[in-house]
Amino acid sequence: MPFPFLLFFSSIFLSFPSISFSQQTPPKGYLINCGATRRSVIDGRVWLPDGSFISAGTSKSLTVPGLVPTLSTVRSFPLENKNLRRKCCFVVRVYRGARYLIRTTYYYGGVNGLDFDSPPVFDQIVDGTFWSVVNTTEDYGKGLSSYYEGVFEAKGNTMSVCVASNTYTVSDPFISSLEMLILGDSIYNTTSFDSHALHLVARHSFGHNGSIIRYPDDQFDRYWQPYADNVSVTASKKIPAVSGFWNIPPSKVFETALSTAQLESMELRWPPSSLPNSTYYIALYFADNSDSMSSNSRVIDMHINDVRYYSNLVLSSEGAAVFATRWPLGGLTKITLSPAANSNGSPLINAGEIFDVLRLGGRTHTRDVIALEDLKNSLRNPPLDWNGDPCLPRDYTWTGVKCSEGERTRVISLNLTGMGLLGSLSPSIANLTALNGIWLSNNSLSGVIPDLSSLKLLEIL
Repeated sequence: MPFPFLLFFSSIFLSFPSISFSQQTPPKGYLINCGATRRSVIDGRVWLPDGSFISAGTSKSLTVPGLVPTLSTVRSFPLENKNLRRKCCFVVRVYRGARYLIRTTYYYGGVNGLDFDSPPVFDQIVDGTFWSVVNTTEDYGKGLSSYYEGVFEAKGNTMSVCVASNTYTVSDPFISSLEMLILGDSIYNTTSFDSHALHLVARHSFGHNGSIIRYPDDQFDRYWQPYADNVSVTASKKIPAVSGFWNIPPSKVFETALSTAQLESMELRWPPSSLPNSTYYIALYFADNSDSMSSNSRVIDMHINDVRYYSNLVLSSEGAAVFATRWPLGGLTKITLSPAANSNGSPLINAGEIFDVLRLGGRTHTRDVIALEDLKNSLRNPPLDWNGDPCLPRDYTWTGVKCSEGERTRVISLNLTGMGLLGSLSPSIANLTALNGIWLSNNSLSGVIPDLSSLKLLEIL
């Protein structure tokens, strides 16, 4: 169903770069080599072992020859008694309010043994938000690793990135590496990160047919895939300054462009795969760097699935970027670039990014989270999945924790019966003021019973 252009006009932005340069420095954040036991330096970047970020899972080494160091080890999460719907979380200290690019990488390498020749399929979660399904089967069949990228804002002093078993398959989930990099203030800043996050669908450098463009070509170490289509490729004679672009794409994506030889429309099937029905953040990048054209003579109109996206975009050597923050798409996508009525040049395009716009899943009440963390620390052997958000996503609550429905998520009962727990009960359990039931039998707890008089709703102890 076509949509009128005015519906999206308030979500479309045009950006022209300023004439300035920023020195490219390594991005700040964490590079975690999952399953590794020691710190390593790879391509001048420091990778950390994962032991200080997660307490669950098992470190394993792959026997596949020729793997890069970050793929040669994995952290595997054995399914205890086929315990599906359980999450295991890396918990990382972050800067509250900072925007992070999170990249997870997976290479199976047969880590689950001969009985499971195909990789498991499972979920990944950030804090209380379901991020995506992880299915690496197709890439692994081609001998490739798989990666996923998302952009999330830190809501507290820690962020959790979780691998979560589901009912898709019954072999052990795993992860090869986790990267969390701080993005600049201008990056994707037209998104409302108070209520949403971004999940990368595609990021391509059009006309580029070499290897992936990445650090240090991109100061934020995003991956830009090559993309060649059955249209003309033009080489640029001058690269625009990129520091003034929103999203700051690397200069290398402007070295090539897809174009047409004649003054005619150009159609791209991009992104290459079919999309689920959702709303998407779309960013397209342009720069006219041909010496043969006179100033302001290349003007283009853009349509996405025959719906007008932007009209009369004048392309110059300084470049331009056009954004839409909430554009509905589903199925295969067609981008049409046409010469405007006053254009003397054929259309061209250098690069593009598209993200699925994710609605955040919410957070458990802060008071309850702090109380459960204190309880966890007072136990000598808390359940292994007591990391990340205690209640969210709804299918992945902590073992023994039951939560309320609705927008204000509270912990309403604790059933820790028969878990073989050692240690004592933290007095902070009295701060779980929505509790109506506590079950603690068949454990080996010691110490005094805290004062529970503040639990006015408690019915069963």
